[in-house]
Amino acid sequence: MHFSRITAEPETMGGVPCIRGFRIPVATVVGMVANGMSVESILAEYPDLEKDDIFEALAYAAEAVRERQLPVVETH
Repeated sequence: MHFSRITAEPETMGGVPCIRGFRIPVATVVGMVANGMSVESILAEYPDLEKDDIFEALAYAAEAVRERQLPVVETH
């Protein structure tokens, strides 16, 4: 899968995947969505972002999880 809006450059945030070269990590955006923030709220907090940046960040995260299995801890 090709991600045109995700960059990982050693000189920007130490190579952490970010949105379009900005210092906005994919993990930050995905975490905001996971915490229930709306697209509109995220865009208001990060005016440099575009709606498609958020959706590509989610797609990138989904692909990253697909490539690596993470342990799931069951709670009762």
